[in-house]
Amino acid sequence: MSSTSAARAKDVLLRPFTVGDLTLPNRIVMAPMTREFSPGGIPGGDVAAYYARRAAGGVGLIITEGTYIGHESAGSSDRVPRIHGEQALAGWAGVTDAVHSAGGKIMSQLWHVGMDRKPGTPPVPAAPPMGPSGIAVDGTESGRAMTRTDVDDVVAAYATAAEAAERIGFDGVEIHAGHGYLIDQFLWERTNRRTDAYGGNLVARSRFAAEVIAAVRRAVSSGFPITLRFSQWKMGAYDARLARSPQELEALLAPLADAGADAFHCSTRRFHQPEFEGSDLNLAGWTKKLTGKPSISVGAIGLDNEFTDVIQGRQGEVTGIGELLDRMERDEFDLAAVGRALLGDPDWLTKVLTDRTADLSPFHVGLLAALN
Repeated sequence: MSSTSAARAKDVLLRPFTVGDLTLPNRIVMAPMTREFSPGGIPGGDVAAYYARRAAGGVGLIITEGTYIGHESAGSSDRVPRIHGEQALAGWAGVTDAVHSAGGKIMSQLWHVGMDRKPGTPPVPAAPPMGPSGIAVDGTESGRAMTRTDVDDVVAAYATAAEAAERIGFDGVEIHAGHGYLIDQFLWERTNRRTDAYGGNLVARSRFAAEVIAAVRRAVSSGFPITLRFSQWKMGAYDARLARSPQELEALLAPLADAGADAFHCSTRRFHQPEFEGSDLNLAGWTKKLTGKPSISVGAIGLDNEFTDVIQGRQGEVTGIGELLDRMERDEFDLAAVGRALLGDPDWLTKVLTDRTADLSPFHVGLLAALN
């Protein structure tokens, strides 16, 4: 990157941004990435140091890895952190303190995997996988359909988690509603076959998500930011679509904006790909245009490949961010979430802004073996 490009990056990325009562110093977000380094669901000092390094590197906002809410069927691993229980909350308080001491801001991502849960796995081996219709993303029926009591219990667990997150020092919460996990299973027609008020057309399928957002909104202070992460694709179903047109996307998102979502985190595999024919807007661009709410774009920023390539053992190379800057100059979206590039180099943003991209440490799959 030339010094001219570095100056342009400063002009675009160092603009403050406010959502709710939270003001960020710049437009770069650390994307949520599951790491599984919290034995017993309790984040320790290594997790705190891992996030604090990214804060010290200048990232404006950190969104944590997914954290299991307090529902017995929420997860499938005893190494994914939880956002319930005295020890786990104390661990997260240590994380928020470390990030704030490093000058950063941090939000907790609230997570329930739904039918993605594997039977017999921890944290609660006896807990059944459950979802809107007991149907997993791959079409198998390996769990059970949620009753109205189940729905109410899960909604309440999200609200309790959000209240705890604010109490222990988080600067906001993100509700994970993408990638084929529980809330997304309600949104997607292939996994939601319900005939009650939570199933049917796209608006009806959004009811569960809207109830979660509204419950979280009631549980936290009025200025405490709530973002919602959603995606078209699912793990194992990369061609899936919730919305096939801008009109369908608007029908999906309007109830969620009305319920109290302050911003939308729009998960795509490549941020620069247009979402619908006839427009260069990506998913975050359309979301902002249709809802009037701020949006976060994500997907292979700073790298020349996507995360599925990593799963298959293909490593990517560091790339420039010219197209990202183009889109942000047009205010297509408001924030840019960076994932693997920040795993490769905690100082990614500092180096981009100071014309030191040649010094960036590229991401490689070996980095997943430890919290660097």
